[in-house]
Amino acid sequence: MFAVLAVAAEVEREGIREKTFAGLDAAARKGHHGGRPSVVDDDKPAVARARHAKEESVTAIAKAQGISRATSYRHR
Repeated sequence: MFAVLAVAAEVEREGIREKTFAGLDAAARKGHHGGRPSVVDDDKPAVARARHAKEESVTAIAKAQGISRATSYRHR
């Protein structure tokens, strides 16, 4: 009896998986991609590098750009 329920659960799980991937593929075709939007655009790292070259602190640069110090270090 347990084996029959296990097989039914496995089939159900596989169906959910297929539907999930179909939905993700459909969203990707529309140009929608998952994940949190980035706070760092293309200009911020270049500006930060230029300011850091002028001996400005990472804390001051990050504060001026509205990002955290960790994010600033990550996008060096």
